[in-house]
Amino acid sequence: MKIEIDLEKIKSAGKQKDDENWKFRAYLKGLDIEEAELDKIVHQINDKVTSQIDCTECGNCCKVFNPTLDKDDVVKFSSSLNMDVDEFKTAYLIESNEEIDCYNFNTVLCPFLKDNKCTNYANRPKVCESYPHLQKEEFWTRLMGVVQNYSICPIVFNVYEQLKEELWRRDWRRGLDI
Repeated sequence: MKIEIDLEKIKSAGKQKDDENWKFRAYLKGLDIEEAELDKIVHQINDKVTSQIDCTECGNCCKVFNPTLDKDDVVKFSSSLNMDVDEFKTAYLIESNEEIDCYNFNTVLCPFLKDNKCTNYANRPKVCESYPHLQKEEFWTRLMGVVQNYSICPIVFNVYEQLKEELWRRDWRRGLDI
């Protein structure tokens, strides 16, 4: 399967396939398969896809998401910049509306993104380090995020499309009621 990296095509496909993606999510939720087996399939596809995509050619996640930093992230990030924690918070952060004792950058475009690369990569927040979270266990628990990230991240887009081909369309071709 061809790997798609064109963000405009991915965004357009996200709009066109929104209903299909939510239906596939429902299909995955009801799939009669062990969670560990689904994780194994997703991890294999993810490994294959990520080996073919250079995130520094994209950087879209750093342009459209505003990650949540916990206290440890703030301390690690600020110390790597030789900044006092309070100075770092004042310059770059706002309190999170969603989580207690957590922060977000004060701009959606990450202030540490330059030429699609993180200027503080070794000290990036944990959520940035694990994005797009497809390598984690319990894939089925993050399906809403996967559908939401489908039109934003080339990795998510390609993994979800290949997962559709491997599971959903396979069952459809076999005449199973999906």
